Amino acid sequence: MVVGIVIGVCVLLIILAFLVPRLSRGPERGAQRTAGAGGQVAGLAPGRLGQWLRKPFSKSQKAMGKSAGAGRKGRGRLPF
Repeated sequence: MVVGIVIGVCVLLIILAFLVPRLSRGPERGAQRTAGAGGQVAGLAPGRLGQWLRKPFSKSQKAMGKSAGAGRKGRGRLPF
């Protein structure tokens, strides 16, 4: 279920970044901030467990940034 939500957010960000590149920065930051907050809470677990629980959140932050960047990059390559 969580994977589906992250995929949905990534798709939404890539479409938004392609259509309105300047306005896509705010939603991108908000989505990354939300994932970062989850990672901070997961990282409070003791020892290695905290590192392992934090990893999915950091990976989702990275995926959100890449998808929004790809949308802006695709828009920048259009001939008009």
